[in-house]
Amino acid sequence: MPSLRLGTRGSPLALVQAHLVRDALLAAHGWSADAVEIVVIRTTGDRVQDRALAEIGGKALWTKELDRALLDGEIDCAVHSMKDVETVRPAEIAIAAVLPRADVRDRIVGAESVAALPERARVGTSSPRRAAQVRRLRPDVEIVLFRGNVDTRLAKLAADEAEATLLAAAGLERLGRSEGHAIPVETMLPAPAQGAVGIEARAGDHEALRLIGAIDCPETHGCIAAERALLAALKADCHSPVAALATIEGAILTLRAELFSEDGAHHVHAQEAGAPGDPALPGAVARDLLERAPTEVRRLFGG
Repeated sequence: MPSLRLGTRGSPLALVQAHLVRDALLAAHGWSADAVEIVVIRTTGDRVQDRALAEIGGKALWTKELDRALLDGEIDCAVHSMKDVETVRPAEIAIAAVLPRADVRDRIVGAESVAALPERARVGTSSPRRAAQVRRLRPDVEIVLFRGNVDTRLAKLAADEAEATLLAAAGLERLGRSEGHAIPVETMLPAPAQGAVGIEARAGDHEALRLIGAIDCPETHGCIAAERALLAALKADCHSPVAALATIEGAILTLRAELFSEDGAHHVHAQEAGAPGDPALPGAVARDLLERAPTEVRRLFGG
């Protein structure tokens, strides 16, 4: 019987997601419980909690140790929250599968909605996207830095370090948490790949790719690929406030995206539809956004 070593970060949410992947693999292949071993890899992103991600190396802080373990053969595959995976990946690593997507929305904890926040409320987040979106909706609010896992951020909120914070609905649901109120995507478009769990393997490990591919959700994978291709076309990084969501209905993929200035005062929105897997679609959306974006927005992206 095959034995797969599944690498993951050690946060409570990461471990829940690793067990989701493990359970899906066991079910897909009819394996017994000992066929998949979960291996915890400690990452820099987990160790450094007092600075914004963009200031200390960006999304690579979540992936570089897992990448090293994967390429060194310590693990056979790695589980990631796909919104935390940098856009450009090493050629030696492939996204082998993506689980069915969970709720893509953000939840606000501490108020019923962004509109219901008290005057000049403090909102805790480390996300440039969330900060810009909240500032656009409520220019009076103050953004304070909140980093750490879900429990850490909720503890900061309980300690009165802010009046509210924003968390991904998918993460809260996976942890069995009911805190907060979901924000409609029409109000706050989510981060690219939010709500999706991906599994990476070595590009040359055909057996691992085959085994992991059995749990792939093609629709989710296609949507995530379009959102990540948009990021690549925009030349976006951790400092770039960008929101995007791809959806598939029938044979049509619709890609919505929005770019912001850091203070939320300027933004641009675009939407295009086409065939799922059309490589030209994300690039067309990116060009449209950058052509129409105000200077305050365009300077944060490819322009």
